Amino acid sequence: MIGLGILALVYGDFALVWQPVAPWVPGRTALAYLSGLIMLFGGAGLLFDATVTWSVRMLFPYLIVWALLKVPALVVAPQIEGVWLGFGELVVLLAGGWTLFAVLAGLPERSFLSFATGERGVRIARILFAVSILPIGLAHIIYVKETAALVPAWLPFRAGWAYLTGVGQIACGLGVLFSIFPRVAAATEAGMISLFALLVWFPAILAAPKKRLPWTAFFISWAIAAGAWVVAQNIVRKRSDRPKV
Repeated sequence: MIGLGILALVYGDFALVWQPVAPWVPGRTALAYLSGLIMLFGGAGLLFDATVTWSVRMLFPYLIVWALLKVPALVVAPQIEGVWLGFGELVVLLAGGWTLFAVLAGLPERSFLSFATGERGVRIARILFAVSILPIGLAHIIYVKETAALVPAWLPFRAGWAYLTGVGQIACGLGVLFSIFPRVAAATEAGMISLFALLVWFPAILAAPKKRLPWTAFFISWAIAAGAWVVAQNIVRKRSDRPKV
């Protein structure tokens, strides 16, 4: 989040296709700077016990609005799987933020957002996470050619890796959704996203360190992976367990 915030402040813009704010929106540049500040300070606040509560309170609504930016595209072109892919990625990020909010927000019991906190909030975030993984995995299969092109050239059977990760992500989503080894499924998904960021976008940064796209894609992928890890860590095994971060 800190990295994305810095990029927003440097370029005075949103995160490319991952934050589709139309050019006609009034005050778009000012909103981009505001978005950058929220990500920068929100991300930094997560690092310290003294500020983590206010950080999750700030990031949770921000991540909701961010995910909703993809809704107009879903309405206009629901038949395009790529649109669901983009929405699914942002909902994974939101699920991670929601889990942090549920565990760390510290809201009073009578708050109108109390339904989104505690074990209930963690459960809702987990369901969102599981459902959002499905279109991500499906995209690997439908767009196998494009996915294979992202696989590092030194790996053999690049199309095979595209199919394998697609099927694997769908299996992870179903595993979390139906509580079939949900911790393992969520951690496996988080691991796949992490490897994707490291194997695809980190080399792209090294190849073109002055270009904006590789940096943006890496930070987005890393943030999504972090959200997946948070969800995985907070899947409770027993009723007596408590969510943790």
